[in-house]
Amino acid sequence: MICPSFNANIQKSIQEHWDMDALTDFGAQTFRYKDVARIIEKLHIILEASGVEHGDKVAICGRNTSRWGIAFLATLTYGAVAVPILHEFHPEQIHDIVNHSDAKLLFVGDQVWPHLDPDKMPGLEGIFGNSSDEYRLLLGRTDKVKYARENLNRLFGERFPMNFRGRDIHYYEDDPEEMAVLNYTSGTTSRSKGVMIPFRALWSNVEFAHEVYDEHVRPGDNVVSILPTAHMYGMAFEFLYEMSRGAHVHFLGKTPSPTVLLKAFSDLKPKVIIAVPLLIEKIVRKAIFPQIQAPAIRLALMTPFLRDRVKTRIRRRMQQAFGDNFFEIIVGGAAMNQDIEIFLQGIGFNYTVGYGATECAPIICYAPWHKYKAGSCGKAAPRMEVRIDSPSPRTVPGEICVRGMNVMLGYYKNEEATATTLDKEGWYHTGDLGVMDDEGFVFIKGRSKNMLLGANGQNIYPEEIEDKLSSLPYVTECVVIQKGENLYGLVYTDPDELKKHHVTPQQLATIMEQNRQQLNQIVPVYARVHAIRQMPEEFEKTPKKSIKRFKYTDYPVD
Repeated sequence: MICPSFNANIQKSIQEHWDMDALTDFGAQTFRYKDVARIIEKLHIILEASGVEHGDKVAICGRNTSRWGIAFLATLTYGAVAVPILHEFHPEQIHDIVNHSDAKLLFVGDQVWPHLDPDKMPGLEGIFGNSSDEYRLLLGRTDKVKYARENLNRLFGERFPMNFRGRDIHYYEDDPEEMAVLNYTSGTTSRSKGVMIPFRALWSNVEFAHEVYDEHVRPGDNVVSILPTAHMYGMAFEFLYEMSRGAHVHFLGKTPSPTVLLKAFSDLKPKVIIAVPLLIEKIVRKAIFPQIQAPAIRLALMTPFLRDRVKTRIRRRMQQAFGDNFFEIIVGGAAMNQDIEIFLQGIGFNYTVGYGATECAPIICYAPWHKYKAGSCGKAAPRMEVRIDSPSPRTVPGEICVRGMNVMLGYYKNEEATATTLDKEGWYHTGDLGVMDDEGFVFIKGRSKNMLLGANGQNIYPEEIEDKLSSLPYVTECVVIQKGENLYGLVYTDPDELKKHHVTPQQLATIMEQNRQQLNQIVPVYARVHAIRQMPEEFEKTPKKSIKRFKYTDYPVD
């Protein structure tokens, strides 16, 4: 299939939506598409003065902001490779990624910069702040970099002596197989690897979004950026698609707590919502479940002639909580809790669960909400193939393997990892286990790296046990680990919930033992939990809110 230029699509969108709002830092500054274009050209001057050539790396690290997004677009449209770095990474990890990627420049947010040591990143020509009103020079190692920043407005005026207009922009013409983004994984099961994303994968993911969203999202419509833009999920579907569509992206710029999000949804009424399961679960548990526990509501749900009316009211309440203007909520990044999913399905809520990976930039599977099958993650996305490496893909879980336009080029400077993940026929081996029904719907069973082996050789998928355990009283988060032949449940409980219900430590211990016994009645004998251990604090998570499981495999349980 012929793959059009990704940069050409961005250029065309900027030109067509010149006077429209493009990016807003929620509650602060707004940039129109023509503002974005002007700043991109100024950054091109800085890249050129810094000696950045086509194919060189430019690192960008910080919270979601308009200037983060503009720096990212400037890098790609110049012909350099963007290296987005999650701002939640530890400073030493940021140093390592900057060095490993061979980045020549770093754009860094105000929250991150004080914790970094420039001497530990000797390959950088310059460091620029990207969270303030302008890209201020934090460190310039050459006179050219300093001169370009100090004289940027004059240099821009010399390059564009007449009034700057859309016809003046001409972006780098990318090749489909050329690396566009070097994205380091967030480390759910291991340490970060540099995923080489080609322009064809960016184009294919954005094109997928056009195919799914364009009927509902119009130029000028609002979209709230919730997920880290440095992660492929948020980057593709809360930023790049919107910029190619002429939509208006609002960056929250703060931790997306339910309170913050509900206000943003109410104010902006977004046309599409991209979320991770943890976010949906928190909103449902805190904003919806307490309201339907009233005796009158529970009785109505058991009364045939009232049930449908009550479900409609609950669904409307849910839709209103999310702004009441979206066509569907797309959930990805992890599996949805079974109880929450049953609830959402029961009220006919317009949500769907997709499946992706950084290595696919990110989309692999999707189905629209009205065709979605509960428990699945949809079907193969356009331009992608999916197969289950199993003798019986319908009944016996096997590794999910995918092939197509979205698949990465490989891992940067890591031929061994590339060879074990990408086979000679172009199949990317995801490391996820799943089954596929006759209609092509994929059902994920767990990570192959997470799979445990029972005493008699049974395959145990801890995610399935955790899904049931997390539905029991006072279990806010949990991880199941194996010690010898025994399984242990590590559980974190929200202190506010304990305080609210006056639960003492002794009472909590009793409740957790009751939870264990209840759990063991509904899981196979070989998957029973030997004991539950209370965690003193929340589990460490990746920025997409997946628990870093590898951190807890050796947690002391005795």
